[in-house]
Amino acid sequence: MRKTLLAVIGLCAVGCGGYPAPTEQVATSLAAVRGAEEAGALSVPEAALHVKLAQEQIEQAKQLMSQDDNKRAEDRALRAQQDAELAVAIAREATAKQKLDQFEQANRNAGGESP
Repeated sequence: MRKTLLAVIGLCAVGCGGYPAPTEQVATSLAAVRGAEEAGALSVPEAALHVKLAQEQIEQAKQLMSQDDNKRAEDRALRAQQDAELAVAIAREATAKQKLDQFEQANRNAGGESP
């Protein structure tokens, strides 16, 4: 009987202890969005979409935190960070393609062959 009571108390303590607010993950996600904006993601339509999604997910995470749904809030904040990082990658790819196009054009103008 005593072991059963201890087990029930232990399970309640684990289950009722709650999940900590993901304030650090939200801050990391906000920093990732700023990084995407600085990388020029807002000037590339596909990247801008991911920045917008990340911003929306951060707002959802904040709302979930206010409702004490911290596990889902952390998931949203993590997803926001991933979308912001994807936006950076898309923006960098677009910049690299633009530089390659400029190089190819300059090479053609100089009488060189196209790669």
